[in-house]
Amino acid sequence: MTKPIIAVTMGDPAGIGPEITVGSLDKKEIYDVCTPVVVGNADVLEKMLPVKKANLNVNRIKNVSEAKGAYGTIDIIHLGELPGFELGQVSAPCGQAAFDYIKYAVELCQANEVQAMATAPINKESLKAAEVPYIGHTEMLAGFAGVDDPLTMFEVLNMRIFFLTRHLSLKDAIGQMTKERVHDYLIRCDAALQKLGVESRKFAVAGLNPHSGENGLFGYEEVDEIKPGIELAQATGIDAVGPVPADSVFHQALNGKYDAVLSLYHDQGHIAAKMTDFHRTISITNGLPFLRTSVDHGTAFDIAGEGIASSVSMEEAIKLAAKYAPHFVNE
Repeated sequence: MTKPIIAVTMGDPAGIGPEITVGSLDKKEIYDVCTPVVVGNADVLEKMLPVKKANLNVNRIKNVSEAKGAYGTIDIIHLGELPGFELGQVSAPCGQAAFDYIKYAVELCQANEVQAMATAPINKESLKAAEVPYIGHTEMLAGFAGVDDPLTMFEVLNMRIFFLTRHLSLKDAIGQMTKERVHDYLIRCDAALQKLGVESRKFAVAGLNPHSGENGLFGYEEVDEIKPGIELAQATGIDAVGPVPADSVFHQALNGKYDAVLSLYHDQGHIAAKMTDFHRTISITNGLPFLRTSVDHGTAFDIAGEGIASSVSMEEAIKLAAKYAPHFVNE
């Protein structure tokens, strides 16, 4: 089988993105499963080689077809020159550069020159300084693809977690937990896993209140909205159960009882995933016409350039992109 080609964006040049990119591509197992092509700045990447003690060559290319795809060489599409900047500092040029890398990688996906993209972290303040009209990766990708509401899924070990709500206050998130939204998300989550080639798709919906509300003893959200939403999804053929108390549902999923969990709010699912394995928690943006995986940590400006940032998350993001790419057809 031909190995998939994965576009790897370097992230904010002032953060740990460049060094974890180098660290990832210093692993032979990455090249065993895919051909990684970095989109970024070759000069910055070369400066990270001694930082990571990596004995690698940097191959500057203009087209994906020029990639060697061989361990020991980092193939990189070099996008323009980058004015002087300081590691660990918010910078408009770095924010703009990070944006440009993502945009170019999306174009490669849309042209079917690569089969997926894996992204290193970007910095929201740097994006703002560059007057980029998006707050983060998900918003950019949705804008480029013309998609209104992409789905975020975490995968860690054999556990998958979707999110009904994300960047909202808890009070506002509860207001979004309607039966219509639960129904819609379960249908979309099922379609997302199907597109990734997952044949078994049994979902559990996490409860909101202690013990999922105990039939109204500790709140009525489960009775009035969450359970009716699950029942609507069941009526359309979705294999879903719940609400299952949040203090047990993630453990059960990790042990194979469910193929995915629908988390009701941001921290509910984030805590479960990151306590399982912080570095191996990988984000997949579903609902896009192309496949994108990402680390789920930030730019770590405080340690940028010190060579101590772990590349495990970046390695896992690339490997997960390679895992699902053969099943995912870019539209």
